[in-house]
This record gives sequence, structure tokens and C-alpha cells, in this order.
Amino acid sequence: MPLFSRSTPPQTTTHNTVTKPLPQTHHHPSHHSNRTTTTSSPKRSSTLFSRRRSPSPVRTTTTTSHRNSTTSSGGLSNLLHRHEDASIVAARERVLNAEAREKDADRALNQARIAVREAREHVRKIELEAAEEARLARIKQDQAKDLGKRGKMLGRHDHVV
Repeated sequence: MPLFSRSTPPQTTTHNTVTKPLPQTHHHPSHHSNRTTTTSSPKRSSTLFSRRRSPSPVRTTTTTSHRNSTTSSGGLSNLLHRHEDASIVAARERVLNAEAREKDADRALNQARIAVREAREHVRKIELEAAEEARLARIKQDQAKDLGKRGKMLGRHDHVV
């Protein structure tokens, strides 16, 4: 690229089309609002000695049109555009959220069941350990009692009167 050349960046244009359903009435089976937004970026010079400026504000053009469906099968139009209905979209989102919550609840329930099983196993192990310690304590107590009896018999010659 030459040092003093002038090149202009390509102009970008974006088109967004958003279709939003309007409330349906019995007289007009389907009203749709088509919104088109056009955005154009300003041209900037990129020479070596050009000043750096903030770009000028972005221009936005918005057009809105309404469409009335007057087909002979008025219900068919609603069936074809059923996925665009806000109540259907909201209901689908609620069902998906409910399914996700149910899956989370199932996961939590399984984790709780595992925790309960582990707690019961731990308690059973502690009971077994306590029973074993009690058995060993009884053996120790019996041995101590026997030693005590033998200890009482010692020194009988010291008490000669």
C-alpha cells in the first residue's frame, strides 16, 4: 500500500426484519407488523495525515407496514403463522422452563436420596462400631472383675492377728 494513498472502507448496511403479531380480533384474522431497520456506517478517510474524528451519528430508517389476510380459509392463515403468536411463544417458554425445573428437581431428588442412603450407611457403621466397642468393654469389664477377685485374695497373710 502506498504511503499517501486514500482508501475508503466498505460501507456496511444491515437489514433487520422483525415480525411482531398484533392482537387478533374476529374481524381481522391476522395482523402482522414488519419492521425493517437500515443502518449505514459513515465513510472514514484513512490517510497518514488525516485527523481521527469520532464518526457521525448513525442514520436509522424504520418502515412499518400492516398486512390483512383475507384468504378464504381464514383459520389456515392462523395455523401457518401459529409459531409467531406471542401466547404460543410464551406458553412454549413456560413449558420449557417447567421441564428444566422438573429436571433440576429430579436431579435434586436423586441427590437427596443418595445423601439419605449414605447417611443411613454411616449410622449403621457407627452402630456396628458402638456395638463392637460395647462388646470389647464388657470383655474388659469381666477381665477387670476377675483380676479384682484375684487381687482381693492377695495379701491374706498380712492380716494375721
